[in-house]
Amino acid sequence: MSENEQFDAEIGRAQKPALLVGVVGALLLAFAGYRDPAQFFRSYLLGYVFWIGIPLGSLGLLMLHHLTGGGWGFVIRRLCEASTRTFLLMAVLFLPVVAGMASLYPWAQPEWASEVHSGLKAAYLSRGFFLGRAVFYFAAWIFLGMMLSRWSLDEDNSHDPAAHGRMENLSAPGLLLYGFTSTFAVIDWVMSLEPHWFSTLFGMIFIVVQVLSAMAFSILVARRLADRQPLAGVALPSRFHDLGNLLFAFVMLWAYLSFCQFLLIWSGNLKEEIPWYMSRLQSPWVAVALFLIIFHFAVPFLVLLNRPIKRRKHALAAIAGALLLISMVDVYWLIVPAFFPKAPQVHPTDILALATIGGLWIWAFAGQLRGRPLVPQGDARLEEAHEHGH
Repeated sequence: MSENEQFDAEIGRAQKPALLVGVVGALLLAFAGYRDPAQFFRSYLLGYVFWIGIPLGSLGLLMLHHLTGGGWGFVIRRLCEASTRTFLLMAVLFLPVVAGMASLYPWAQPEWASEVHSGLKAAYLSRGFFLGRAVFYFAAWIFLGMMLSRWSLDEDNSHDPAAHGRMENLSAPGLLLYGFTSTFAVIDWVMSLEPHWFSTLFGMIFIVVQVLSAMAFSILVARRLADRQPLAGVALPSRFHDLGNLLFAFVMLWAYLSFCQFLLIWSGNLKEEIPWYMSRLQSPWVAVALFLIIFHFAVPFLVLLNRPIKRRKHALAAIAGALLLISMVDVYWLIVPAFFPKAPQVHPTDILALATIGGLWIWAFAGQLRGRPLVPQGDARLEEAHEHGH
């Protein structure tokens, strides 16, 4: 059995427990939805928003690598490509959110239009337009992921430098399209949970959370596969150091944007904006906010300043795993107070939804890793990056 066949067999064995968790979780989740439909939809939205952030962040990282180059991208490029090929599954998994619109979103209630003074806002927050925008978002994400993966495979097979040129040419407008669609998707799916509130920085903060989650997940998987050829040839300590620097940069950017949003809204003290923070900064929700300040920024900031830690694969993977879990808490803090403004509520259905969607997504992601080398062999920049890494 060749090395590629052995790898595909190992991936197949890894898929089975993920699929088992997803299928069993789906059955339990369906029962929970029968018992308490409102809580089911709230929990499902929480799990869905977190897990779709990883393929979305991977799409952004992939296009960033095509535009800027850098040896770090060769370590996680195949992982990001596999992640972006799961958008079709995520489009299917979005259907329960559509089914639960009336339960999740105040604007989906019949009396909403009569309560809104802005006709434009009432037209924007309508069921038909909401569904039309969602179709556009998924079509754009599936198209970008499909074309980048197809050209990457063509590059492997033909070693044609023109393939890289096509990926680079698509990535420039693709990043703009990614930023546009991700921002409006977050406005639709998360910000409109509290439709009287708005923030111009909210979409950017969520994009940073997505990219941070995708980077953390990619580092975890890259560490797991770092000893396997051909990835072992590029997964050098210097490359993990580069990935650690990027992780550090996204932690800093998250803190900067989050503080800017808070400062602008708090200093403005407008009745349309300040209630969003009032519920999240009152006890006991303030404990979650302090947890994020300490463990989503302060501790990673201090740890990732240490160069030797970033060069140690095990240590960086541990930090990445912790940040991935903390990003889950961040998504929880952004969504759940819309439903429970007085105190945090961690319902068993929340854990079940996160596990179910996560199991199905990891099963699909692992399946997309099969059949392709872990490093883009046809990229002419690979040898140069390898030499520079040494």
